[in-house]
Amino acid sequence: MTRPSLGYSFDMSAAVPHHVFSYREYLERERETGLKHEFLNGQIFAMAGGTPEHARLIAAVTIALGRMVDPRRCRVFSSELKIRVAATGLSTYPDVTVVCGDATRDAEDPNALANPRLVVEVLSPSTEAYDRGEKWAHYRRLESLEAYLLVSQVPERVELYERIPAGQGDAGAFSHRMAGRGEDLAIRCLEGVLHVDDLYLGAL
Repeated sequence: MTRPSLGYSFDMSAAVPHHVFSYREYLERERETGLKHEFLNGQIFAMAGGTPEHARLIAAVTIALGRMVDPRRCRVFSSELKIRVAATGLSTYPDVTVVCGDATRDAEDPNALANPRLVVEVLSPSTEAYDRGEKWAHYRRLESLEAYLLVSQVPERVELYERIPAGQGDAGAFSHRMAGRGEDLAIRCLEGVLHVDDLYLGAL
């Protein structure tokens, strides 16, 4: 999903802001426009819509995770849910989010949650480097985060970063696994298995 900026380059490391926005100004911008924006370091980035293929994969992941989780413990959210990373200041809208237990709302932004268990990004050519790099660096600062799932359009493959439990090797770090068509991927924090083929049935 591309994010044309409001006066900035999309490359956050190279962006030169015309104005440093406060978080309150960011929230006001969202209320005024009714549109989703990403916020970091005083910069506001509009989030544009994706392709039909991207939208179909988001829906497929949402359905698959919804079947996997115990609704008494966890809830699956669409890309309308905002996540705020307090440690870095990033506010963004993941493609899919799973929150388990009580939801923790951000102190400054009651519409943003701060405790996702799992975050999903469906990769696209314009955002893949960001999702794999800088954005992942932000997400991994979330203390609640147990897993980060990347879903590729081409090749048809998923990748899972999972936090290593205490007492098992490099505790707190994240392991990395991949699975393609015809394979399954166990997601430990949800106590379930993702069937990769289910995501790519009916591909456009």
